[in-house]
Parts: sequence; C-alpha cells; structure tokens
Amino acid sequence: MTDDAGAKSGHADLDTRREPSPHQLRLFLALAEELHFGRAAARMYMTQPALSQQIRALETRLGVALVDRTSRTVTLTPAGLALLPEARAIVDSMARLRRHADTHARELRGHLVIGFIGAESAMPHTHAVLATLHGRHPRVSVEMRLLDFADQIQALTNGDVDAAFLRPPLPPGIQSLHLASEPRLACLPASDPLAATGEPIVLAQLADHPVVGLPARTPRVWRDYWAVDPRPDGTPARFGPVVTDLEALLHAVSRGQAMGFLPAAARRLFPRPGVAYVDVADLSPCTSALAWLPHKRTHPTVAALREAARVTLRRTRATAS
Repeated sequence: MTDDAGAKSGHADLDTRREPSPHQLRLFLALAEELHFGRAAARMYMTQPALSQQIRALETRLGVALVDRTSRTVTLTPAGLALLPEARAIVDSMARLRRHADTHARELRGHLVIGFIGAESAMPHTHAVLATLHGRHPRVSVEMRLLDFADQIQALTNGDVDAAFLRPPLPPGIQSLHLASEPRLACLPASDPLAATGEPIVLAQLADHPVVGLPARTPRVWRDYWAVDPRPDGTPARFGPVVTDLEALLHAVSRGQAMGFLPAAARRLFPRPGVAYVDVADLSPCTSALAWLPHKRTHPTVAALREAARVTLRRTRATAS
C-alpha cells in the first residue's frame, strides 16, 4: 500500500469514528435495560431492524462492540458495561440542558410601569417585592414612576401605570394587597409649641390647626382619611393651602401655613428645616398596599408582580414567627 493509500485509509477510519449522537446513546440505554431488541425497539417506537442498525452505527462510531448478540440473548460486552454509566451521564446531562433551555424559552419577559406615592419606593417592603420579582423573572424590566396625591388613582385607571405602591384607603374598583402597617404622625411647623415638648399629643390638641388641602380630583375617601376629617368628636377639619405632592406639603408646613398627617417613615426619610414630627396617641395607623385594576390582575407581568408580593409576605411572616 502506498503512503497515499495509507493516508486515505486513516481518513476513512476518522470518518467512521465520529461522535455518537444523543439519540444513539438513548437507544443503547434502552437496549441495556431491556436486553432484548424487540422490546427495546417497541419502547423507543421504532422497528427492530432500525434499532439494530443504530446500535451497529454507535459501535462503529465508538470503535468497540457494545453488545453480544445471539439468537436468544443479548448481553453487554465488557466495553458496553464500562461505557454504560458514561452514556447514562451524557443522556441525563442532555435532558437537563433541554429542560434549562425550555425554562429560558418560557421565561416571562416584559416591561412593568409601577407607580408609587411619597416614599413608597424607598420602603423595605417595596424593595423586597421588587427583589423577589427580579429573582423570579429577571427578564421583566421595571420602571418606577412617582405619582402625586391627586392623580395616583387616575394613573392606574388610564393605564399610565400597570400597578402602584400606594397608601390606602383606596376608592371602589381598585384591588390591592396589604403589605405593611405603621403609625401616622402629625407633621407640624418646628416653631409650633406642640412640637417643642417632644411628648405625644392627642387629636383634640390639633383642633385649631389647619391641615393642608388636596385638589378636588383627589379621591374623597383618601382626602378624608389623610386629613382626619371629621375628627373623632365629629367636628370638621380646617384646611389650609392646597398641595399636590409631598414636597409641597413639607414646604407649606415649614412656612407655618398648615400641618399634615404622614406615615411614621417620614420622620426618617424626610427631615426638613422648619418641620417637626410629633406622635399622636389616638391616631389610627396607616397601611401600604400594592394596587392594580381588576382587568389587569391576570396580565402576565402584573400577575408576576402580585405573586412576588405574596411570596415576599409569606417569607416575612415565616421570618417573624
């Protein structure tokens, strides 16, 4: 044989020693478990001759005999027994790869616009919910949008936001999930004598204090709650200048024009010159909630956000217990 002929023979051997296919390995595993060509072929939904052809092709690719065939029995050769765990490992690995690929193919994607009022974007429960959402659905992008007092509900109803972190009470037609509770405080001018003592006060001591007003389009139930109107004795609240957002409220208070009622977190998050926060012994607490419209609840991204909030709450309760 010439050198050229030897080289060609070597290339031919390399051509037949190609990598086995995952399908061939799966057929080998089925045959190894059944030790019967007919049963293995039926299990793999193919004819017996086709299975036999594929096993021979696998042996050719590997360069070793895998099974001993007789008219009555099929047994694995020593090489077949030695390669069986490797074949199983490869098939299992390919199955895991397929499952991971399928998971990523089904992975939720989209964009969520989430409104928030005041400092809700800075609250621990908001951070926890968004972290859970990102961990479960990393391909969902989130845009946070600050809402003012008057337009917080309208932003939901007209579709400017998909959901919102708000401070109830909410008007009818808005669905929500309670996230947290905390006290409400009186936000007073620092020059007010009630702020000088450092002691808790009661609502009756605020009877002569005007409260910041809110635009007429603000939901009535929300305006009444955050103005404590009427007061426990039935008297109506007195109102000062109209404000549309938290910064305007703090400005009016610092100038001595009015007072306001705010969540306790404001003491930490909104320290301002000329503003003092005072505990009110007989003032009911406030809550935080994730809110959405009923027709949006099953939208994939909104449903994912709602589920992230529920998961976060379960974790919080489990940690606290």
